[in-house]
Amino acid sequence: MREETPEQPAPLRSGYTTGSCATATSLAAARLLLTGVASDVAEIVLPKGQHVPMPLVFCRLIDNGNDNDNSSDAGAEAGTIKDAGDDPDVTHGAVVFARVRLVAAPGVTFRAGPGVGTVTRAGLTLAVGEPAINPVPRKMMTDHLAELAAEQAYGGGFEVTIGVEGGEALALKTMNPRLGILGGLSILGTTGIVRPFSCSAYIASIHQGIDVARANGYTHLAACTGNASEDAMRAHYGLPDIALIEMGDFVGAVLKHMKRAPVERLSICGGFGKLSKLAAGHLDLHSRNSSIDLEQLAQWAAEYGADTALQAAIRAANTSQQAVALARAQQVPLGDIVCRHALAVARAIVPPQVNVEMFATDRQGNLIGAAQ
Repeated sequence: MREETPEQPAPLRSGYTTGSCATATSLAAARLLLTGVASDVAEIVLPKGQHVPMPLVFCRLIDNGNDNDNSSDAGAEAGTIKDAGDDPDVTHGAVVFARVRLVAAPGVTFRAGPGVGTVTRAGLTLAVGEPAINPVPRKMMTDHLAELAAEQAYGGGFEVTIGVEGGEALALKTMNPRLGILGGLSILGTTGIVRPFSCSAYIASIHQGIDVARANGYTHLAACTGNASEDAMRAHYGLPDIALIEMGDFVGAVLKHMKRAPVERLSICGGFGKLSKLAAGHLDLHSRNSSIDLEQLAQWAAEYGADTALQAAIRAANTSQQAVALARAQQVPLGDIVCRHALAVARAIVPPQVNVEMFATDRQGNLIGAAQ
């Protein structure tokens, strides 16, 4: 048990990626086939050189029942429990496993097992039809298996199937269905380590969503902060899911990616409070990194002609939604005003060929402001 006090909280614990789990389990299964030794722990080397012992929950021989003369019917499988540390990772606690067969041709081939998805849309780093095992995990597995083969003077190759128990259901909680990765999860990781509450994976999924939409011919995308704003854009424009980018609080990730992957038209839609933060120049809209500036809202209302009583009421508002309701009651279009300022911030970031527009919604998803 980690000791902690309110004054001195324990540091958050890092974990390991599904790519690290796949590397450890494929190595253990292959070692069992080549040496006859079943492991309780598999030590792997992460991309930055750290040596990590990964505990296994099983490592055993299996019968693949394959009639291919160029491969061994016998195989092996190993599994480990995904430990994401203190990160709220959807795969935390899931069993990641590898099944390995020895094949005649040198090298490593990868297959999607139960719970691992298959790429069905262009625009990702993997080709359509490939198992959703990302490049760094593939390299990690290939390097470890090549080293094992050299140690054992083995001249053949390996067929590696990666699976995640319950992965098909877990994948429905991720961006995979929208990205066209069907049937399960992706095997991910660039460093092998999961940093608690890291934004990198979410931002990567935003970039992938944009890339997939572009690769499939969509020139108008709508980036939305949540379900209500997404429903608003779907109703307003009739956009399909592939053209709707779930950006959450990371509007900066969308705007900056336009420099590398521009589209003809980009609609940004979010709750009024979120948009007011963007209007003030914040590119991370989460409450821990930015706050709603009621004083700024009052000043913008004043520039439109709001009287001193309304300005004072906006400054004293309990929420941004109350502020915009007070303004609307006196015919001050605070939603439009905020959208215009947010649009100016966005236009300063995206390349000129991207036609940006802003939409603000209330909590029910009704549009209460726009700027083009």
